[in-house]
Amino acid sequence: MKNAVLYVLAFLAIQIGASLLCTFGLKLLPGDIMISETMTLIATTIVAALVTLVLFWSLKWNEVSPNYIRIRPWMVLSWSCIASFGAIVPSMAFQEFVIPDLPNVAEDQLTMLFSSPWGYVSVGLLAPLAEEAVFRGAVLNSLLKWQKSKLDRPSTFLGNHWFPICISALFFSLIHANPAQMPHAFLTGLLLGWLYYRTGSILPGVAYHWTNNTVAYILAALYPDPDAGLTDVFGSDMRIGMAVVFSVMIFIPALYQLHLRMKRA
Repeated sequence: MKNAVLYVLAFLAIQIGASLLCTFGLKLLPGDIMISETMTLIATTIVAALVTLVLFWSLKWNEVSPNYIRIRPWMVLSWSCIASFGAIVPSMAFQEFVIPDLPNVAEDQLTMLFSSPWGYVSVGLLAPLAEEAVFRGAVLNSLLKWQKSKLDRPSTFLGNHWFPICISALFFSLIHANPAQMPHAFLTGLLLGWLYYRTGSILPGVAYHWTNNTVAYILAALYPDPDAGLTDVFGSDMRIGMAVVFSVMIFIPALYQLHLRMKRA
């Protein structure tokens, strides 16, 4: 358990360090180079992701192995992307119509990230890889090992694999530090944890995470108003309902296919 906490604290320290480095480091550039707040934020997120990957891989906190790729899990990766795509509209509907209106304290930052192609490099490409390496490859992996070594009652919830998955999903939601994102992050963390538990690899989670973030980036480009919701996309409650049903018809079969096809290397 203490290793999992260590990994989370290391991840947070890297975010803070990258922010300080980029905020003050970019100011040292020649005065004729205009550095916007957006550029600083994008540089921070890219540096933080790269440092995270280098640190966690070099210290073997997240072990890198080609074994999973060797079993050619192309269908698992494909169904992970399809499941992610199918979950987007139901998740948006859940956040918009079911849970209370939570404060979106990161709205301005997300808008800036989604406004630039370099923001996609950070949010769409590096963030899925870095966050899966930390929260599944390091945090969840250490929690599963801790559970196996400390608990001998598999019939109880504490001895069930969903206990460490829930803990890792909670960490994953809290590090977003944005109440508006936390419910979605927690539920997504449960699914990503399940993918990791079944395969022993972060790659299915990276595929799922990449699809989710890529669609979010595309939607932000199509609907730049940060207050845009499902009504702006589909136009009426009936169409929203139809979109939710259609998406569930994608999501559930994709989960079933993953259940059938996932295996460890």
